[in-house]
Order: sequence, then C-alpha cells, then structure tokens
Amino acid sequence: MAIEDPEHTVWQGKFITAKVKGKWEYVSRARGIKAAVILAIDDEQHVILVEQFRVPLGRACIELPAGLIGDNGESENATDAAVRELEEETGYRAARMDTLGEYYSSPGMVSESFTLLRASGLTKVGPGGGVDGEDITVHRVPITGIGQFIAESRARGLGIDVRLLMLLGPAIMTGE
Repeated sequence: MAIEDPEHTVWQGKFITAKVKGKWEYVSRARGIKAAVILAIDDEQHVILVEQFRVPLGRACIELPAGLIGDNGESENATDAAVRELEEETGYRAARMDTLGEYYSSPGMVSESFTLLRASGLTKVGPGGGVDGEDITVHRVPITGIGQFIAESRARGLGIDVRLLMLLGPAIMTGE
C-alpha cells in the first residue's frame, strides 16, 4: 500500500465507518468521535471496574469505565466526558481527573483512539449502572486481588477488556 492510495468508505453508520485504503480494510469511529477511559482508584487502593453486555462479544465484559466524548452531539472534552461517564456508570465522583495520554485500541484493525484518565479522590454519590438500559454492574476490586478477580471473571465466561492488562502489568513482567 502506498501512502497516497485513496481511502474509500465502504459503509457508514451512526457511530462506525468501514474503510479501505489500498488492500487495507479497517474501521473508524464516525464523525471523528473519540472515547474517554477512566482508571478509577479509591483511597483504599481498590479499582472501580464495570461489567456490561457487549453485543460484538455476545457476552458481558469486565472493563474500565468509559464512554464516548460528545456522543449526544454536545461539545465536550475528554475530562468532562470522563467525569460524566464515571458518575453515570459507577456512581462515583472524582475530586481529581488527570489525563494520562491518548492510546489506540487495536491499530492494525481500528483507527479509534481513547484518552486515558486517572480518577482519584472518589466519593460514592449514586448507584451507577449507566443510562438508557446499559445495565452496568459495578465492581470495586482491591488492586492486590486484581489477578484473581480477572481469572474468576474469565472462568465465569466473561470477556476481559485488553486495557485491564495495565492492572496486571507488574505481575506479567515478573511472571508472578
């Protein structure tokens, strides 16, 4: 594929666009929409995770809280979206939200990027569970028990979002 090969849209829906450039097929978010992903760790060193059904997987998945930036057509930045999504999905409000950078989910297949933010100073202000029938289950997991939680979730047949690897990083690196 040459860089100058034209890009062609094969199909576009409300949120996703399938494209071809040269021999490469990939998917992007429609309308330039990006996502905010939240690493929320409370003062007692528990990470806040969500469990929700994901149609592409055909099963529920354990994930970090996340959501689209400006998905309702509003003008919104990543921090504002993260604050909104954390409270909607988990019922927690953060005293502080730090941006950790932009990352790509699966760059060989998807052009989608997300901004990772770390939430701290958490206060439980509501039930969470999401909006519009998202039916999200919130999990508060000790960081020291994250490997066991992920293994148990996988044994229950749940999908595991790749971003949870950052919580397993030290154990993966040392083989523990």
